[in-house]
Amino acid sequence: MSSIMGWKQQQHHLLSKIANSDGHSEDSLYFDGWKAYDKDPYHPTQNPNGVIQMGLAENQLCFDLIEDWTKRHPEASICTAEGIKGFKDIATFQDYHGLLTFRKAVANFMGKVRGGRVTFDPDRIVMSGGATGAQELLAFCLADPGDAFLVPSPYYPAFDRDLRWRTGVQLFPVICESSNNFKITMAALEDAYRKAQEANVRVKGLLITNPSNPLGTVLDRDTLKSLVRFINQKNIHLVCDEIYAATVFNHPNFISISEIINEEDISCNRDLIHLVYSLSKDMGLPGFRVGIVYSYNDAVVNCGRKMSSFGLVSSQTQYLLASMLSDNEFVERLIEESGKRLATRHKVFTAKLLEVGITCLKSNAGLFCWMDLRPLLKESTVEAEMALWRVIIDEVKLNVSPGSSFHCTEPGWFRVCFANMDSETMEVALQRIQSFVRKPKEAAEVPVAVKAKPLRNNLRLSFTRTRSRRFEEFVMSPHLISPHSPLVSART
Repeated sequence: MSSIMGWKQQQHHLLSKIANSDGHSEDSLYFDGWKAYDKDPYHPTQNPNGVIQMGLAENQLCFDLIEDWTKRHPEASICTAEGIKGFKDIATFQDYHGLLTFRKAVANFMGKVRGGRVTFDPDRIVMSGGATGAQELLAFCLADPGDAFLVPSPYYPAFDRDLRWRTGVQLFPVICESSNNFKITMAALEDAYRKAQEANVRVKGLLITNPSNPLGTVLDRDTLKSLVRFINQKNIHLVCDEIYAATVFNHPNFISISEIINEEDISCNRDLIHLVYSLSKDMGLPGFRVGIVYSYNDAVVNCGRKMSSFGLVSSQTQYLLASMLSDNEFVERLIEESGKRLATRHKVFTAKLLEVGITCLKSNAGLFCWMDLRPLLKESTVEAEMALWRVIIDEVKLNVSPGSSFHCTEPGWFRVCFANMDSETMEVALQRIQSFVRKPKEAAEVPVAVKAKPLRNNLRLSFTRTRSRRFEEFVMSPHLISPHSPLVSART
């Protein structure tokens, strides 16, 4: 044992502070659920009792349309007989500004997603390796180590990794509450700003996600205007993550910050406005690693292009997408059909939950629901939420994400994703949820979480124990990681 400890100390001394840090946030409950899924993934025939992945915000509902387009346009790929003539030009070195045809096509797509109400300049598009890289790139451009961004909570758990790990930037939550459907208020913004100042932390910006992950809601026009006025008053940046822009499937419509700053009653310093976008959610192509920074600040665009050399999008990918996104008829059909399919899936999913008394925050966007399981808690504590979550993972065999991992201050909310599976798998997941909620109260052994109260006392509902795994097994046991795991790839 002493030799192992000595080896670990030596490794700690040899590596950098970043390499030795836990800033990647893999100890989050959000990632713990992934570890459980990776160890025991569901398969309808090979492993029907495995864990179903409902923690992955991935859009698989329109793959058939994209696959069909690709089959009909083999010339769009340089790796086919029809497209091989472009191989040499694309496979050789490309300017890290990106292919002009690609930037024009992305700008066109971004405009169509926003209903044609705003246009985008291809020369302001900065490429990055997914939205993860785009967020970090902006953090490097806008803030120094120790500076902070305000972020309305609940918010995407991996922002702690994306913006903080390598940059040294801090995040200050802006507390939003269920009493007003988690809307952002000026009082909460001012309170977060004041607390940062009292801690002698310089606030450099406000980061919002619209549509929201995990809420699945869109920001209304008045709220967006108030946010623009707030950042102008404080002279701080506004970073708008709009990666779910085309996932809006019902009213009210999505409103981009780019629309707001064009309105006559808004006086805005455009140098403070920046967008993050990607094709991971709207098109369901996270494996393509297409992230975009769109800034109205010339200095950020110039600096961002220099930094983008550390995370370029493959020129082969750019070439294919330039052709696909330039097909206006296809793009319009994809956006329309995606909205219809998401609406149908959301309606079926929430209706089935309601049959057993489970409600969700009213939403009209995203690839997930913000599920209210507060009635299943014996007490309103994080420990009770963790206990319920362990049972859902261990016994119900579903990977859903607890609200505390999203920095939600109200225990009992869970994000559950519904667009990353086929209809048959969703039916199995819903049957498991319904069976769990309908199960009569029975004593159950629940794994004890580190630094938590005895978990058995924290549950109102429980589930008959079949083969519970302990929390330590999820975290410590070596296992094969799924290619879909965020520990190795995609942002979720």
